[in-house]
Amino acid sequence: MNASSASEGAAEHRRGRPGYDRRGILEVAVAVFNEQGYDATSVATLAERLGLGKSAIYHHFSSKEELLRRALDEALDGLEGALRDAIAADVTAGERLQLALTGAVTVLVERLPYVTLLLRVRGNSEVERAALDRRRAFDQELTRLVREAQGEGTIRSDVEAGVATRLLFGMVNSIVEWYRPSGPEDAAKLSADVVAIAMGGLRVAHG
Repeated sequence: MNASSASEGAAEHRRGRPGYDRRGILEVAVAVFNEQGYDATSVATLAERLGLGKSAIYHHFSSKEELLRRALDEALDGLEGALRDAIAADVTAGERLQLALTGAVTVLVERLPYVTLLLRVRGNSEVERAALDRRRAFDQELTRLVREAQGEGTIRSDVEAGVATRLLFGMVNSIVEWYRPSGPEDAAKLSADVVAIAMGGLRVAHG
């Protein structure tokens, strides 16, 4: 671990006012950003929700933009990690695609507020544009995986790879609009259902 990482790790555990550490402040900020919109939320609004002075927030985060960056990194790091793990698996491209979908749904469920925020950014700031660049790179990697699966004959090739990718992740991304952690399905069951429906429409028909 480098000095910067060690410093950030230590900062995660520093406590400010009773009841809120760095992580707790970030979680509340993400909730407020999702409720009110990032642009419409001020540091004063966050301080009021937290019951803290603005200085207590600035003790942990240099700006509202840093809060946004950390939140978007939380979502993107998880999604990118799931895709890397899937691509590295020693299985067919079609199976790697299934693993990528499973991993993405799992990250979405486990980091639901963060992914929800990610899907709402529109590129209105440098932080948001950087996040959108990472999303595009993610989509491109996934499209390459779809194309590879088409080439090996495990999924149908009559649907353009980019279109297939957008359809697959349109389904995955829609989960943020209706999924509730208190509902009947956990991440494992939900991801199995998504894979069954998505891959069922892409598999090559036999017979």
